[in-house]
Amino acid sequence: MNTLNQLETLSKVYDPTSFRELGHELIDLLADHLEKVQYDNNASVINYRTPEDELKYWQEDFNSGDKGIGFFKNILDHSISVHHPKYMGHQVAVPSTIAALSGLVSDLLSNGTGVYDMGMASNALEKIVTNFVAKYIGYDKNGSGILTSGGTLANLTALLAARRIKSPSDVWNDGHQEKLAVMVSEEAHYCIDRAARIMGMGSSGIIKIPVDTNFRIKTNVLEEYMQIAKSDGLKVIAIVGCASSTATGSYDDLDVLADFAEKHDLWFHVDGAHGGAVVFSEKYKHLVNGINRADSVVIDFHKILMTPALNTALIFKQRSDNYKVFEQKAQYLWDSQSTEEWYNSGKRTFECTKLMMSIKVYSILKTHGTDVFEKNVNRLYDMGRAFSKMIKERSDFELAIDPHANIVNFRYVGNKEQPQDYNQLNDNIRQRLIEDGKFYIVKTTIRTKRYLRVSIMNPMTTEKDCGELLDEIEKIGCDIYKITEC
Repeated sequence: MNTLNQLETLSKVYDPTSFRELGHELIDLLADHLEKVQYDNNASVINYRTPEDELKYWQEDFNSGDKGIGFFKNILDHSISVHHPKYMGHQVAVPSTIAALSGLVSDLLSNGTGVYDMGMASNALEKIVTNFVAKYIGYDKNGSGILTSGGTLANLTALLAARRIKSPSDVWNDGHQEKLAVMVSEEAHYCIDRAARIMGMGSSGIIKIPVDTNFRIKTNVLEEYMQIAKSDGLKVIAIVGCASSTATGSYDDLDVLADFAEKHDLWFHVDGAHGGAVVFSEKYKHLVNGINRADSVVIDFHKILMTPALNTALIFKQRSDNYKVFEQKAQYLWDSQSTEEWYNSGKRTFECTKLMMSIKVYSILKTHGTDVFEKNVNRLYDMGRAFSKMIKERSDFELAIDPHANIVNFRYVGNKEQPQDYNQLNDNIRQRLIEDGKFYIVKTTIRTKRYLRVSIMNPMTTEKDCGELLDEIEKIGCDIYKITEC
């Protein structure tokens, strides 16, 4: 192919007229999808296929040679519809339409935000968004932070800050000189365990504290575990509070953890990836009393704050602590490694060519007002409580705990005169549900018991939807039990 033909082919890739036409077609397709899944009672949440069948389908599509954007329609048909009111599964936000459109802007501009001149607007907006979050956490003007791609990276970055500030030696330059450790609830998200291992602490450096019957960290055993750690030659640098835990939605007592951290000069970090969003809610912010005393806080916008994944805020009580995490030379990016420049975000994150994630959050706040997060949190948490109340009123169900958040764990026990392996029974019920496609929920294991797990993520989910879910589970349970009158 000669140079002229190459240029002609490539120019079609970037043609504005074609973009306009395809854009209109795609927006219409997506709008039709939203309308269908939100308002058509016969629409499925998921059209389930086995992994092998799904791979075969797409391999055939790839080899078909078909042109055009018809494959987008196929992707919609082969994906879970989180905007469906009966989506009650994983902790994934139901993205606002303005945030989705902001993603299009971000992808088209493709401005990396590591250095200021590549991300002028997005770096400024990130500063505004992180200051906004810091204010709601309860930090003073010294509080601020970064946006990053998910809670895993954010929690790792926070623990790196803890190591930098609380380790007796300069680990960044000299390597580990002591056996370091962090204290964390046994119900904490697995990424905390992973972060500690990535940092070279090993299994002995992850001190898991048992939880009470409500799956909150047992604060009355903290001193005991600290003394054991010291006797084992460990230097504890941090304690992590859950707000909330992933499996159960339980909130640790952050005030007590803050007292303990201050007593032992530990870094106090709050993993609020899911439930830290209650800082925006007057009704539910009591769940995180003491969060303003934390040295660092993680909150995912892509959980219950209407933002597409991945989009996470990591906020520091003292913004200067963020700059100490990655102190290294990068002459082609910035002149000095020691100056604090908020507009060069690459100094403070793992990511250099980072997405313009700030515009997604900014667009929501500008379009719908700064109180929209509070309204969404209240709606989802209120629905979690309403759903748990409905479960209690049905004798065929067993609730794990009264939910603190929008996460509800329960299981079907059905006809107790016909004893069953309840773990297998609920596995079977969940599988039948997703194969049928009318609902999407997940499952979890809590102290050897398998539970059906619902996360109310969609503000359009109603009590009617929740009641229909319980009806459907009872129907499946009766079928498994071979009960003719149910």
